[in-house]
Amino acid sequence: MTQLQAYEGYSVGDQLDEIVQSVDQSMINAYADASGDINPLHIDPEFAKTTFFGRTIAHGLLTLAFVSRVLSAWNWHGWAYGGDLNVSFLGPVYPGDTVRVSGEIDLIEKREDGVYARCKIVCHCDDRTVVKGFAICKISPKET
Repeated sequence: MTQLQAYEGYSVGDQLDEIVQSVDQSMINAYADASGDINPLHIDPEFAKTTFFGRTIAHGLLTLAFVSRVLSAWNWHGWAYGGDLNVSFLGPVYPGDTVRVSGEIDLIEKREDGVYARCKIVCHCDDRTVVKGFAICKISPKET
């Protein structure tokens, strides 16, 4: 494996386009319906009041859907056809939060089967970091 500083329009240090997504209880409920994850921690405010969180929280995978949007906008082909994600959930996303997802290419590596980029990924809600990790995607020349 050989590390590269740049490849076909991608460079170490490039920022991925950030997204900002507001989350409300109706979005959480819709995700619960679509996913089948009807844990009362997500959809029952009265139950959620009795938990450590004191209120409902969004599904972690709902937050990862925002990450997927960032990765798809950056390199949809590499992400859709075999991207790898390794993240840690560091805090809850509550109804009323606004999630800001950003990323940065921190490694480009030539391997036997192609060139791959690793991107640092982070999700913030105001000053709280709620998700942090990295994604690795195969990259090909940028389309013009």
